Amino acid sequence: MSAAADLVLRGAAVFTGTRPHPTATTVAVTDGRITAVGTDEQVRAVVGRARETVRVPGGMILPGFTDAHVHPIMGGVELDQCDLSGCADETSTIAAVAAYAAARPRSPWILGGGWQSHHFPAGAPTRGQLDAVVPDRPAFLLDAAHHSAWVNSAALELAGVGAGTPDPANGRIDRAPDGTPSGLLHERARALVEKLVPATSDVDAAAGLARAQRYLHSFGVTGWQDAIVGAYGGHPDHGGVYAEAAARGTLTARVVGALWWPPETSAAEIGDRVDELVRRRAALSGGRFRADAVKIMQDGVAETCTAAMLTPYAGACGCGATGLSHLPSELLGEVVTRLDAAGFAVHVHAIGDRAVREALDAFARARARNGRTGNRHHLAHLQLVHDTDLPRFAGLGVAANLQAVWACRDTEMLSTTFPVLGAERAQRQFPFGALHRSGARLALGSDWPVSTPDVLAAIHVAVNRRPPGDPAAAPLGEGQELELTTALHAGTVGSAWLNGRDDCRVRAGAPADLTVLDRDPFTVPAEELYLVRAALTVANGQVVHHR
Repeated sequence: MSAAADLVLRGAAVFTGTRPHPTATTVAVTDGRITAVGTDEQVRAVVGRARETVRVPGGMILPGFTDAHVHPIMGGVELDQCDLSGCADETSTIAAVAAYAAARPRSPWILGGGWQSHHFPAGAPTRGQLDAVVPDRPAFLLDAAHHSAWVNSAALELAGVGAGTPDPANGRIDRAPDGTPSGLLHERARALVEKLVPATSDVDAAAGLARAQRYLHSFGVTGWQDAIVGAYGGHPDHGGVYAEAAARGTLTARVVGALWWPPETSAAEIGDRVDELVRRRAALSGGRFRADAVKIMQDGVAETCTAAMLTPYAGACGCGATGLSHLPSELLGEVVTRLDAAGFAVHVHAIGDRAVREALDAFARARARNGRTGNRHHLAHLQLVHDTDLPRFAGLGVAANLQAVWACRDTEMLSTTFPVLGAERAQRQFPFGALHRSGARLALGSDWPVSTPDVLAAIHVAVNRRPPGDPAAAPLGEGQELELTTALHAGTVGSAWLNGRDDCRVRAGAPADLTVLDRDPFTVPAEELYLVRAALTVANGQVVHHR
């Protein structure tokens, strides 16, 4: 007699992780594992009765999405702060800050973010605008990209930042013509004020993690890589929050934490820093959380001219500026080599083509010294990649971690990025198709709360190279779109690979981390992919989201 299943999903097409299954419509789950995949009759013959059955006619069952680059604790905490991500223009942004501050007269700081630079004249909000609505206490509001902070006069005065304050290394204070700070702090300059912001407690961080986990599950995400775990830029280290959640069983996702590498680490300090990370890896890892990756921030972002470029910026960022490399090439190579030898997967933020080349050179140096270690290294963002560097990803075994939702000509792109890159270079952004054709392994990450964690929105852009809901927009870049099968594989199998998983498939014996979509994306017009939703999310055999 066949054993009963805990859960049977019926009536949906199946994407195995590599391709649509030719006949399967039913998947059975028992004790956290997939026990059968096939037609309804085939599955009934294996599992018999089911304790719970969910029917999703017309939907699709696929491996759970893994977000390869995300900041869940930050995002979860920010959901409870001054959220400006839904504001449509300058007026609504300032009104939202005013309303938030008025509703919290006892809050010592006004914190939050998500504002868009293109909503303001010249792409730059000012401290005067904040002073008008928050004159009595410091305000610190991150932009949507989380690389710049908008602050008021009270915050600058508290930090002692004035006309005579020099720009810190790898940072820039935006200034008025007379040299006084305008209210924008870019990259490492944020720390001038951020170090004074009240630290998020572990209690609040734990609440943020729980909030973020529910939110990510609602998009079909069953695992992720937290792109920064450690103390950085005024933020405390919340690695222990993950470890406790894993120990208590409240962490339902499969998570890898990328431990933070402080960019100010000197050559003489590398050995001690690596030893410290080895100890933290052992102390934090357990259950559904592992801390076996390390995050290196190699440059900034293009719109503030802090991404490291091979050739100078255009327009307002002219005068020969080519951005910032946070680690000199020689130092970066030694850091990556030592981390690789210690068994870490190295996760590098690289947006500009110079940062990408510097990172690939570092991985080549590690390969030459250490041989093939099998560590799952990857570069995130990849806004610009020089043609000669495209085949190096496959050759070095370094994955391309794509934030696909950025790869379109939306308002932010057209108003802030095109002018500083120039038209020709702007069309070469996010070369997904070229990376795929060169043999690079692809993964998808959202960078939430910088952008939405909606995986189907990212897949929509990867396939169309147009903003969701704007089919008439011109696509960004020629021949850089991905086929739907490739994009789904990147968001499931490719991203899970970065987290050390080779079992992200819909097949008998695999862990039951599954997403059930409300419709089959292969039957949906390409321009409507962003409308597909996660109807059901299953993590370790348990339903964690059900619309």
